[in-house]
Amino acid sequence: MNKKYFLLGLVALLFPVIASAWWNDDWASRRQVTVDAAATGADIQETLSDVPLLVRLHAGNFGYFAELAENGRDIRFLKDDETPLHYQVESIDTLSEIGLVWVRLPQVRGGVANDAFWMYYGNANAPDGSEGKSLYDTAQSLVYHFKEGELLPQDATAYATHASDSKAQIEAAGWIGAAAKFTGAGPLTINPAPQLAIATDKGWTFSSWVKFDQPQVNAELLTAREGENDLTLSLQGTNLVARWTNAGVSAETTPFNLTQGKWQQLVLVAKADKLELYVDGASVASTPLSLAALSPLIALGTNFNGLLDEVQIAAIARSADWIKLSFRSQSPDFSVLGFGEDESNSSGEGGHFMVIVQNVTIDGWVVIGLTLIMLVIAIWVMVTKTILINRVTKDNRAFLEKYRQLDPKKLGDLDQDDNPEDQEFDDSDWLAALVGKHDHFQSSTLYHLYHLAIHELKQLQGDVNESVTPQAWNYLHVKLDSQIVTESQRLNKNMVLLTIAIAGGPFLGLLGTVVGVMITFAAIAASGDVNINSIAPGIAAALLATVTGLAVAIPALFAYNYLLTQVKDITASMRIFADEFLAILSMRAAQQENKAGK
Repeated sequence: MNKKYFLLGLVALLFPVIASAWWNDDWASRRQVTVDAAATGADIQETLSDVPLLVRLHAGNFGYFAELAENGRDIRFLKDDETPLHYQVESIDTLSEIGLVWVRLPQVRGGVANDAFWMYYGNANAPDGSEGKSLYDTAQSLVYHFKEGELLPQDATAYATHASDSKAQIEAAGWIGAAAKFTGAGPLTINPAPQLAIATDKGWTFSSWVKFDQPQVNAELLTAREGENDLTLSLQGTNLVARWTNAGVSAETTPFNLTQGKWQQLVLVAKADKLELYVDGASVASTPLSLAALSPLIALGTNFNGLLDEVQIAAIARSADWIKLSFRSQSPDFSVLGFGEDESNSSGEGGHFMVIVQNVTIDGWVVIGLTLIMLVIAIWVMVTKTILINRVTKDNRAFLEKYRQLDPKKLGDLDQDDNPEDQEFDDSDWLAALVGKHDHFQSSTLYHLYHLAIHELKQLQGDVNESVTPQAWNYLHVKLDSQIVTESQRLNKNMVLLTIAIAGGPFLGLLGTVVGVMITFAAIAASGDVNINSIAPGIAAALLATVTGLAVAIPALFAYNYLLTQVKDITASMRIFADEFLAILSMRAAQQENKAGK
């Protein structure tokens, strides 16, 4: 057995697992959010970059709306390494307990079920951290969330591609917050802009959630037109068709039947050689084409009676996995986000302990580090000695039970020759006690005395059952006394480390406190800022060194006294056993002399 690796493994067990550190003590609560890109229905394979995902909060997954500041301005999102994530709060309604927040994830790994980030909240004094212009990548040309009170829909991206005209009304009850309601009065129009242009090498993507309650007549959900060239997404009855027209040549997808009275996500992707239509994250129709450059005037909802929500345009062709993740993350029925339990700041209200830790000086950390090293050593001694003494006590008890049953005329019956396998643990009694064999009282100090006596008797006279001469008896007495001292020394080995911890821990901690107080007063004298707020943190941090010193000394003191008492009991039992063994030899010699005299 490799004792070095065993020791390393045992020491490793003494250290707890360190949880993810708290980002900022001004925030009282946090919750972990996991991204499951391998979930059934999502099953994302590729790794996606800079993905805006919808975090939909409600009473079922978040019951702490009362803790949020006004409009959720205190919400923050961070990765495990405390890297801030860009986000935008679309709406927070504490009364109905519904929140819609968009978060930009730098990466979503395909097929991974445990990507995670942290949501912090619970800081009434926090400034508003919501900022939509950093939420999207540069390819995202336009995003309309449709907010209540907007006369013209406002673009949420940094391009600020706002609508130039709109005949749509804002409906409060949309799919994701509010939605645009079209009544056939006219479309929503967007002027041509460089970021909205269709490029043959990059492609183009349009997406929206749509709902209608009756069959449509010549409705065009999307029209992107420049001269005689255009890209349209039309709805006739309930049949959805995508069409590309260039130089009088048209390419059209096969009709796909939509469901009335149900919100569905539509995505139209124009690639260099193909026009593809997606419904609810799945490809439903496509047609080959030869894409041409276009700088279109865009109209939404021409002759349409129904609702559009979350209209987005990207100046690239989004991948199938991107579209699938977008649909699943925006659908509450197939969410790819999981929410952990709410965690409160362990530093408590005001973060008192963290204030102490943050004010510890370098010299204080040196002292605390030394005391922690002493603590680890003390714990190692306490654990190993406890294991050894328990094993010795158990083996002593077992040996005495067998020894009491021996015939005084056959004292050597319990003795066995040394086992070569036991020699591996000669330098470590506690390892022998922990993992060594115990089939013949290997850890028993009484058996060691007995084995020594039997061995010496064999050396002196060959037969252990013969009468012992006074000279041999005196020799055995000396040998047994010597063995008792040796066994006591082995039991007391490393106990001095506990006495060092008991005596040295408090003094070392006191040294750290005195130096810390000196530095605190020197800093106050240099700055001239004499008030309780400037003094208290430094003094409290300096006292932390004394606390750590006492934390080392107190358990070491209790353990030392307990272990010392146990060692004394074992030593006393060895002396009793040696006296009894020698008494048996004396009695047997006297009996043989009486027989010889008769």
